[in-house]
Amino acid sequence: METRALLSALRAGQAPDHDALSGFAAGLADGTVSDAQAGAFAMAVCLNGLGDAGTVALTQAMRDSGDVLAWDLPGPVVDKHSTGGVGDPVSLILAPMLAALGCYVPMISGRGLGHSGGTLDKLESIPGVSTTVDEPGFRAIVGDTGCAIVSATGAIAPADKRLYAVRDVTGTVDSIDLITASILSKKLAGGIGTLVLDVKVGSGAFMPTAKAARALAQQLVATANGAGCATRALITDMNQPLAPAVGNAVEVAAVMAVLNGATDTPLAQVALKLGASVLTLAGQGARTADLAATLRDGRAAERFGRMIAALGGPVDFVENWETHLPTAPVIVDLPAPETGDIAAIDGVALGETVVRLGGGRMVESGRIDPAVGLSHIRRLGDRVTKGDTLLRIHAATSDSADAAARRLRRAITIGVPPTLPPLIHEEFA
Repeated sequence: METRALLSALRAGQAPDHDALSGFAAGLADGTVSDAQAGAFAMAVCLNGLGDAGTVALTQAMRDSGDVLAWDLPGPVVDKHSTGGVGDPVSLILAPMLAALGCYVPMISGRGLGHSGGTLDKLESIPGVSTTVDEPGFRAIVGDTGCAIVSATGAIAPADKRLYAVRDVTGTVDSIDLITASILSKKLAGGIGTLVLDVKVGSGAFMPTAKAARALAQQLVATANGAGCATRALITDMNQPLAPAVGNAVEVAAVMAVLNGATDTPLAQVALKLGASVLTLAGQGARTADLAATLRDGRAAERFGRMIAALGGPVDFVENWETHLPTAPVIVDLPAPETGDIAAIDGVALGETVVRLGGGRMVESGRIDPAVGLSHIRRLGDRVTKGDTLLRIHAATSDSADAAARRLRRAITIGVPPTLPPLIHEEFA
């Protein structure tokens, strides 16, 4: 009867109170709320919204539907979340960089689905690495290393897991209120005190327009702050891959270039900006100048290597990463068909091509080939001569490489020089 009353109120446009949403989240977690009721709830929220207070209440209720971690560590407990893009392995740089400066980063991440790559898949392209870690192991790695990037256990925000599955099959995924509660319930269950959000905008993002990205960023910041977590959001550009690579092992290779001191790249610059926001929010603003130094002097690389070893990977990965990463049997270059400037890059097409190569999944249970992908990707505005390499294809077979080349020729436009977008569009606190 309580769920029926909640649904009736939502249908009438009335914002539910905290107690009603807490009971609904508990029912999602224990199964007393049916799939039909969950679908009706999601559709009602899509049509009428929850309002600011309702979104905060749903976020807190789904956070509290399972385990909520608490940390007793001698430094700030911080985290970062990205709304998803193409060629974006920032987390693999940011977490060890912050750990090297005394922060603790218990990062619960996800796998790739659709055209967007997943942080866990990138990590697990390193032989031996497993991101499935129980809570005692998670705590030990964070305490010893300063950072751990792992998958969520079934006990973290189980109400969100249930509601997301229903949203996926009822056409209700694109509600900003539900997106916000889904993202933040899992992050806040990790027990963090500070959060920076990387909201992507552009041709390779789930939010392709500035208006949509801005609305999501503002809602995320307002809700997280309302739930008691100091939060800031940056809207960053995804009109082209952030790294010069799209795929799993090839993106880890781009990460290793940054961890070995390549601080002048777009990938490094976004990681540094996000890191500065985290430190400022955590009351460590005086240390922002030290972020780049952790990349140049090897401290961030050392933390990354310790995390990889703790997750089951090679103990000498940082020193010998090129020999450990898997390589595809077929590697071919895509030549420029004409002379001109790189005028546009279809990021979704690049991501979907990697999926078709075997480097991503269209269903959550799908298996991936960690070695396939794209590397040496040109950037917007680059001048190319006919025959120059636009990008490099890493494939399992010659046939799949040829099919990828046909798709990729349509994904990169050569023409007049474009107006280059900024790496950082806006910032919200």
